[in-house]
Amino acid sequence: MTTLTLPKASFVDVDISSPAHKANPHPLYSRLRAEAPVCEVPMSGGQRAWLVTRYDDVVSVLKDERFAKDRFRVFSPAELKKQPWIPAVFKPLVSNMLDCDPPQHTRLRSLVQKAFTPRRIEAMRDRIQILAGDLLTSVSSRRPFDLIADYALPLPSTVIAEILGVPAGDQHRFHRWSQRLVSLGWSKWDMVRGVPAAWQLIRYARKLVAQRRARPADDMVSALVQARENGDALTEDEMVAMIVLLLIAGHETTVNLIGNGMLALLQHPEQLQKLRDNPGLIGSAVEELLRFNSPLDTATERFATQDVTIAGVTIPRGSFVLAVISSANRDATQFADPDELDITREPNRHLSFGQGIHFCIGAPLARAEGQIAINALLGRIPKLRLAVPPEKLRWRRGLVLRGLQSLPLQVD
Repeated sequence: MTTLTLPKASFVDVDISSPAHKANPHPLYSRLRAEAPVCEVPMSGGQRAWLVTRYDDVVSVLKDERFAKDRFRVFSPAELKKQPWIPAVFKPLVSNMLDCDPPQHTRLRSLVQKAFTPRRIEAMRDRIQILAGDLLTSVSSRRPFDLIADYALPLPSTVIAEILGVPAGDQHRFHRWSQRLVSLGWSKWDMVRGVPAAWQLIRYARKLVAQRRARPADDMVSALVQARENGDALTEDEMVAMIVLLLIAGHETTVNLIGNGMLALLQHPEQLQKLRDNPGLIGSAVEELLRFNSPLDTATERFATQDVTIAGVTIPRGSFVLAVISSANRDATQFADPDELDITREPNRHLSFGQGIHFCIGAPLARAEGQIAINALLGRIPKLRLAVPPEKLRWRRGLVLRGLQSLPLQVD
């Protein structure tokens, strides 16, 4: 049988946001790294995106100032009219640090860092341990249980809610809104579908800001309200955008870290047993799980501010560019035996938290949650196995994230 060889730059007709792709993207990415390291794929709404798949090129895109986050910096008013329609209700969310460039990004990040301090995160470790223990108490008697719904989701969503100051009774609401928003594509219909969730989340964040202005507490929303840098403070829209960003990013990726990570361990029983026998390996194990089954399939979008040539391919100015984290993390030029899971892998320069100025501000929290959650689960429940065949697992739709809808486990 003849193997089709892709040209160096080509259009690959695959829906990278589909559950079918998310279930196993690595054979495609391996082929793209070898044959078409820079290529175009379709997106909803008739748009196209450029994928960059090799490790060194992904790092370059994430650090290169020619790839902007702010579309308003790239396009003229006439060009903006040709971009996918974004409803006015989403406007307050535009003022978040993930979607802007210096100097605005520098300003926002310096202000939020005053609230997102290492001391505050370290102080959460005991609380994370307690939450993990409480959740495991409730699931250990069930046969089977869903690791996502019963453990991987409530743990980080409770933690970020408590850090921000969201009341416990409201946590299920913000996750429902969050799931709707992260699953959106770029078509007009996708935008319409997201309006109710965006409106409710923004309204909720404004209410929380007003409450903390009137009655400050020992939480991050109060710290954001009070944050100052050279006499500068966050505007209300900036605070709303920051709260929404932290609520979503502060738990969605960690849900995937725990879920994807446990799936990888269950499918590699020798590595699972090695971690059971040596819980002290949890630090390097979590780094390897982040690499092997990254919670992010791609980095968030960039826009080319000028024609940029990568791997001999010119990406035109104005193009929508996705640096593929999952692919970079399996690049054999960077990792020996990249398709093998090795929880003792050192060094491990994976890209799951990004690179450059947009490196994930919540990385220390995600690492702490992943380490505590996985070690607590393995220590508390000695015999676990998948309750369904791997091919029956359901993966979530979405462009950037890669995670399971559910992970049914049987306790033996």
